[in-house]
Amino acid sequence: MSPPSRQSPTTVYLLPLNDDGSPDVPGSYIYLPPPTTPAWSVRFAIEGASSMCRQGSLWVNIPVEGKEFDRHNYREYRLTPDFNRTIEIDIPIHQAGSFGYYITYSPLPEFSTEPVPTPQPTRTSTHYIDVMPNLTVQNETLPLEALSIFSVISKFMGKYPTDWEKHLMGIGQRGYNMVHFTPLMMRGDSNSPYSIYDQHQFDKNVFPNGEKDVAEMISKMENEYGLLGLTDVVWNHTANNSKWLEEHPEAGYNVVTAPWLEAAYELDTALLQLSKDLQQLGLPTTLGSVEDLNKIMENVKTRCIGGTRLWEYYVINVDRDCRAAVDAWMEGRVAFADTEYQKVGLGGIDEVKDWPLKRKADWLIEKALVGGDRMGARFRRLIKSEVAAGLLCLLFGRYDSRTSGPSDERAAYGTMQRFLNEVNLQFYREYDGDVAVIMDQVSNRTKYMRLDEHGPKLGAINDEHPLIESYFTRLPANETTSKHDTRSLALVNNGWIWAADAMRDNAGPQSRAYLRREVIVWGDCVKLRYGSGPQDNPFLWDFMAKYTRLMAKYFTAFRIDNCHSTPIHLAEYMLDEARKVRPNLAIAAELFSGSEEMDYMFVKRLGISCLIREAMQAWTTQEVSRLVHMHSGRPIGSFEVDEISHADATQQVNGTSNGTTPTRNEVIHRIKQSPVHALFMDCTHDNEVPAQKRDARDTLPNAALVAMCSSAVGSVMGYDEIYPQLIELVHETRLYVSPYSTGAPIKVHAGENGIGPIKKLLNQIHTLMGKDGYDETYIDHQGEYITVHRVHPQSRKGYFLIAHTAFPGYGNGNAGFGPVKLPGTKAKPIGSYMLEVDASPESKSAVMNDKRYLRGLPSRTRELRNVQVNTSGHDSVISIPEKFPPGSVALFETWIPSAEHSEGLDKFVTSGGRDAFKNLDLTDLNFVLYKSEPEERDASDGKDGSYTIPGSGTLVYCGLQGWWSILKDVVRNNNLGHPICQHLRDGPWALDYNVGRLERMAQKSAYSNLKAPASWMRERFEAIQKLPSFLLPRYFALTIQTAYNAAFERGIELMARNVRDGQKFLKSLSMVSVQVTGYMNNASLWPKKIVPSMAAGLPHFASEWARVWGRDSFISLRGLYLGTGHYEDAREHILAFASVLKHGMIPNLLNAGRLPRYNSRDSIWFFLQNCQDYVKIVPNGVGLFQETVQRRFLPYDDTWFSWDDPRAYSTASTMEDIIQEAVQRHASGLSFREYNAGPSLDSQMKSEGFNIEIHPDWNTGIIYGGNQWNCGTWMDKMGESEKAGNKGVPGTPRDGASVEITGLLYSTLKWLDELHDRGQYRYSGVSISSDPGNGDNTITFGEWAAKIKANFERCYYIPLDPADDSKYDVNSSIVNRRGIYKDLHRSGKEYEDYQLRANFPVAMTVAPDLFDPSHALKALEIADHILVGPCGMKTLDPSDLNYRGYYINSEDSTDFHTAKGRNYHQGPEWLWPRGFFLRALMKFDMMRRKTKEEKVECFQQVTRRLRGCVEHLKTNPWAGLTELTQKDGEFCGDSYHFAAAAPLQREASYSKARMNAFHYESERDA
Repeated sequence: MSPPSRQSPTTVYLLPLNDDGSPDVPGSYIYLPPPTTPAWSVRFAIEGASSMCRQGSLWVNIPVEGKEFDRHNYREYRLTPDFNRTIEIDIPIHQAGSFGYYITYSPLPEFSTEPVPTPQPTRTSTHYIDVMPNLTVQNETLPLEALSIFSVISKFMGKYPTDWEKHLMGIGQRGYNMVHFTPLMMRGDSNSPYSIYDQHQFDKNVFPNGEKDVAEMISKMENEYGLLGLTDVVWNHTANNSKWLEEHPEAGYNVVTAPWLEAAYELDTALLQLSKDLQQLGLPTTLGSVEDLNKIMENVKTRCIGGTRLWEYYVINVDRDCRAAVDAWMEGRVAFADTEYQKVGLGGIDEVKDWPLKRKADWLIEKALVGGDRMGARFRRLIKSEVAAGLLCLLFGRYDSRTSGPSDERAAYGTMQRFLNEVNLQFYREYDGDVAVIMDQVSNRTKYMRLDEHGPKLGAINDEHPLIESYFTRLPANETTSKHDTRSLALVNNGWIWAADAMRDNAGPQSRAYLRREVIVWGDCVKLRYGSGPQDNPFLWDFMAKYTRLMAKYFTAFRIDNCHSTPIHLAEYMLDEARKVRPNLAIAAELFSGSEEMDYMFVKRLGISCLIREAMQAWTTQEVSRLVHMHSGRPIGSFEVDEISHADATQQVNGTSNGTTPTRNEVIHRIKQSPVHALFMDCTHDNEVPAQKRDARDTLPNAALVAMCSSAVGSVMGYDEIYPQLIELVHETRLYVSPYSTGAPIKVHAGENGIGPIKKLLNQIHTLMGKDGYDETYIDHQGEYITVHRVHPQSRKGYFLIAHTAFPGYGNGNAGFGPVKLPGTKAKPIGSYMLEVDASPESKSAVMNDKRYLRGLPSRTRELRNVQVNTSGHDSVISIPEKFPPGSVALFETWIPSAEHSEGLDKFVTSGGRDAFKNLDLTDLNFVLYKSEPEERDASDGKDGSYTIPGSGTLVYCGLQGWWSILKDVVRNNNLGHPICQHLRDGPWALDYNVGRLERMAQKSAYSNLKAPASWMRERFEAIQKLPSFLLPRYFALTIQTAYNAAFERGIELMARNVRDGQKFLKSLSMVSVQVTGYMNNASLWPKKIVPSMAAGLPHFASEWARVWGRDSFISLRGLYLGTGHYEDAREHILAFASVLKHGMIPNLLNAGRLPRYNSRDSIWFFLQNCQDYVKIVPNGVGLFQETVQRRFLPYDDTWFSWDDPRAYSTASTMEDIIQEAVQRHASGLSFREYNAGPSLDSQMKSEGFNIEIHPDWNTGIIYGGNQWNCGTWMDKMGESEKAGNKGVPGTPRDGASVEITGLLYSTLKWLDELHDRGQYRYSGVSISSDPGNGDNTITFGEWAAKIKANFERCYYIPLDPADDSKYDVNSSIVNRRGIYKDLHRSGKEYEDYQLRANFPVAMTVAPDLFDPSHALKALEIADHILVGPCGMKTLDPSDLNYRGYYINSEDSTDFHTAKGRNYHQGPEWLWPRGFFLRALMKFDMMRRKTKEEKVECFQQVTRRLRGCVEHLKTNPWAGLTELTQKDGEFCGDSYHFAAAAPLQREASYSKARMNAFHYESERDA
């Protein structure tokens, strides 16, 4: 048999989605690499518990292989709820472009016990994935970052093919790889390349054979010169003399297709007429001053605006509408617009009569106005006569021809006339505002064109140059146009507006830009009217689509001209058409929307590859530096954001791994934050050149700086030749001439006539870096200098540039630029050059006066000598000579000797982790991952503690979690400026700390397993310490992340299967069990034996007496230990607390059994509940009963003695006997005073508080206890403030019978009764006499439980209906809220019984059969609305007078309620009760759910209520859930950051495993 073949890894780009469907990636912009063979995939990752999975579907329009892209064809992927995993949907990518996705789902209804409306299905926004094109030339791939693009204005290229081929050859020889052609189509009368006469016809003057010539040219470019083709596409407008407009004037905006433009057209016509009439009117035709202009503007106002009666487009015709209203009133055609009249009633008609005039006018505008939506014909606005007649009816009554006469008609007319004149006041104000804008625009534009120093100074006003440009092209009258409505022959010209809204049609119905003369118009271009889709203008869409496909047939890339003015739906359609012809089409865009957010919208929806950005926009060296920084990729030493554990991944061999499910052999990439990519031009055909804007010598450094950028770059014909000024695109007629277009080979050298040979070197380096992925850059700006160092992220090879920029006033020296140090880096000179340019007026004049050719200024480049590279240790020091004037550059090749094999270093650092950590046990992992400050001090004998990072603070953990909590966001955001990065560059202290603590601890026998991780880490850190310091943050993070992942994964391996197979939240929450459980020398469970113990909370409850609490341990134990499979830790804690049973209680404070304190009445019942859970969950758990435990105190004896007394641990009992003793002591009643009662035990408590009383009421079976001076349940805050007078006064005494104790008691009794019936527990009940040995008066567990059940609802329930109060033990006068369960029964303050708190769900969870299901569910609904916060549960109903939602322990005010934090449990939102609440909610809600869908909804309701905890767990540096929050989830500074009890919420997550079982059963049954 031949060996199995090894599969190639599959590449996956991970796209996690938020709960609203948006991408959970930095910056939210998704820009992915070109398609490959085999195809890589996008993996949509959606939490199976997300609300979007409720009848949800993911819809994508990414086409399958071999299918054409259809933007509107979305494929459906059903989302099935899965509460134990993340749903992953892999979509292979076979094409480039912009692809959309969205999600449809049915929102989860509000939780209610009553029927609620079913939410309507909803749809998320559409989000976009952009896939870059795969460009190739001469069989080589060209990433976008490798493009060097050269712009030419085609009409200056000369004769085709001779002149063109020489130019193209020269362009290719200079190292450019793409040519940008301005439009090559037939041009209009203006001769502007962007004013296209015929979009389907190439320029016959250049290409006499049309398409054939273009095809040959493109073929030669690609195959001989290595050049790809890029062309502009112009969709917004056409030449004003385009012949096809005469056939199809509907393609433009005219008063037929756009009637709202009528007023603009009338005004434009009037302005043209005034321009012609100036001389006849005695007005100046040549403007010499502002006074001349003002004379004309007076006529503009009177003749053009007044003469056209422009106001008639704004106002209503008062006479017309008055007559119509009165006629309707007289004829009885009356309409009442709404119920407003009805409100006043017959007796209130006078109120309407008394309305002020303006109110009546406003009412008519609101209710009766027609035509107010847009401009249109004159008097388009009118008042509905029937509605106006209704108002007349109220004022005058109905018209009756028998009693009414002409006087009534006149009165009604006069009244309505007053109303409508008032209406028109508003419209005249609107008109006046627009007139003011018109006057400003006409005046300012005319002043600029004819008077301003920097304007064109057009000269005399005549037909060729009228007063102001016309906004309309008037088509000629001929046989073709005679077929059309004459009103359709005046078409709006295109133009642009300052700071315009890119999504608004400036010639559309909602814009008045053409009326207000706000458009800077292009008189040679007619604006095209596309409407909302092809159906609005079929000819135009089809005509322009054909043009677009023609361009795509020949050109590899498009430049979208005026993209910001292009309707985005049009651009989508046209690009879809183009990509049908050329799937790998690159898109560059001229996009000046003025808004980064708007830029992103265009880029995402259109799949734009790069936006054109211009270096010549910069006006200082500093600004040039900023632009270069924007386009230079990631900083040097950037972090790796991909999952790094793939270095350890098992290679799958056609089958399964370890005999289980198949292992996926894949490389997963996280989507990095991406800016909008740029096409960064050193100069464009729209920019002034360096000789105009800066110093001509800046041509060279500006070009070099652009070439060093990690983006597509470009230049324009004339830049390398050093043209003296910007070429005038429209009117220029001279042709290009270039020293590089001779056909001779171009070599890199210094010489005369421009920078072409040096540009070749720059382009070669740029293309090499782009192809090979040099995407890390460091830029430094010092005075006149900019240095750029661009390197490869793995090989660490790079190129370094020193550029001395040239701006006016910079002089001719080297500006005192000092030596440059490259740490740990070697450098080799490539070349150093300076540029000299003769920019004298004489030279400029000679060049400018050439009548035939466009020439550059006289210039030459010179090679600079004496640029030195010296070595200083591992560093290179570069020094420039005195002669290094502005306009100079120096280029170097660099490498890092210690990183010559850094690709191998990446693999070395990220491999071997799993093997190194594979033998660690849970206590090892507690040390490796966690250990808070006090825990570390204990483990290191006081020598070590938490690490402090200067400028950042102290880490929360000493182990890997402490470091990763900081690093994960630093890595995700690539925040190399974070203090931890500088600290790592400054020295090796962090490395030494991590290795040192592992090595020292590995010397101890209990931690011998740490030797392997310590050795692994030392080897990695020794390797990376050889690197330059600027790389240490990256490699330190790689090492820590590898170690963290390996340790975390090892922890999950040691968990129960439900955790191993669970979702991320469940795993993270389960690791809390490792966080809180570890060896502590000063806080074991036993006085003489060191075993792992549970910390109640970190960091304050981590060591010594404060670490191990009875109540906290057994609130948490089920979730932390039993739910995770840590059965031995559970057993150890149960036995340890059993050993210290006294008074029938376990201590709240264990103190290793040395000095336990017995003051918590609830701890024993949580303990017994956990014994029950242990027996039920752990395999053979019933064996717990026969475990023998040495007793700290004597059984049934309240005598106190110290832990080293001979009686201590002298007696042994079985767990069965200890459980029985606990129950029996409570049945007999307890009455004792705490040992050592007084200030030394508790300095805050009053003397009465040390008295412990517990007794049963055998009428109900309920146990009561406590008093008003102690607090024996978990709500145990004692008042401490003498100033406020609350010292010794408990915040929540909760004496009497607390509801959770009653539930826990019942649960225990029922369990023991069942065990006895099965013969697994030898006791049947308890004695209820004061003497336990007297068996004459006994009660079985079942009988005791029955008493409780018979009385529970009566004692605790508060009915919704007061009429039912007599059925329950309720004092109606005290009830605050109904439909709930009391918190207490028979407490010392009766009103405290009736408080709504978060305790009753505990009883519901452990003893659901105590509750009437309908009562229980309603009570839970109320709690859901009242108590549930973002993360926790309010500890008191906000409607209670004692509610105080903010806990500040340090507050020492005079407020009795809050001073010294007395309100700890009077409103602040605790997290641990939420777990019991969710379990109870699930239990009782499931009772009413019958169908699969209903049961799924139940689980989704629970999951929704975990969302806050999920988010908190992600962001909490302690990697756990906090103790409590303030009101509405606000951060509480006095909460301990992580609480052992909080992970009880694992219970809700753990129970989600049942959901999967439910699914499996449903599928099986189906």
